[in-house]
Amino acid sequence: MTDLDLSEALGLATSLAESVGQYQLDCRGKAQIEFKGPRELVTAVDKESEERVAKGLLERYPDHDIYGEETWFKDERKSPYRWIIDPLDGTTNYAHNLPMFAVSIGLERRDEAGASEIVAGVIHAPALGETFTAIKGQGAFLNGTKISVTACTELMQGVFATGFAYARHKSPNNNLDNWSHLAMVTRDLRRFGSAAIDMAYVAAGRFDGFWEYHLQPYDVAAGAILIQEAGGRVTDTEGGSNWLFGKRIIGTNGHVHEALKKELVPLKPDDLIPQ
Repeated sequence: MTDLDLSEALGLATSLAESVGQYQLDCRGKAQIEFKGPRELVTAVDKESEERVAKGLLERYPDHDIYGEETWFKDERKSPYRWIIDPLDGTTNYAHNLPMFAVSIGLERRDEAGASEIVAGVIHAPALGETFTAIKGQGAFLNGTKISVTACTELMQGVFATGFAYARHKSPNNNLDNWSHLAMVTRDLRRFGSAAIDMAYVAAGRFDGFWEYHLQPYDVAAGAILIQEAGGRVTDTEGGSNWLFGKRIIGTNGHVHEALKKELVPLKPDDLIPQ
């Protein structure tokens, strides 16, 4: 496997995220809205943002793979490195002029045996002026200052975040039962509409944990390494390792991980979630 300077790679991804974030701010209130489904929005800004990020990465790393949310989705692998991009996480917030949206870029590395891991990531929230970064083994940072997860050990002491799928009307795992139950056994819950920001906030010690269903790799790749490098834990909702592609994820400070997992309603048979 060809060695890659992860600091240089993350520096480029961060620069692209911040540049695209400024473009998104410049276009707020002007973007034409299209619909992927009854609830799922997309704008020309989403698509142009992904173009700019993908082309910027490939200009420097032409052999790398790209896995994007919009037009750059590719599932085949020709490189041990793959960039996983959500160009505008929180499009509904963006379209409604709410500040909770972000550019999320994760870097996945695959070894010769086929095992893969996220080795770097950046989440940039342009309207909030915050950039979260992490490299495997080097910690997590917010605007250059090191961050860490909370020390909370009890659900009732903690604040937790989650979200709801666009296709919740089609899924028996719509997360509403978990919301109702966990509202009673935690200090409080939050729903911001951006999984990337939710996970970055766990890493920064603003939330004690996060869980959600139906998320895609580009929703969670960067957030997961942020949580891990900030001292937290990331698994699927059964406590396993199938969180990147399994469409079910828990990310916490580690101390409340098992307690949160235990309180979640068991996963029901669902064609939209891999079993």
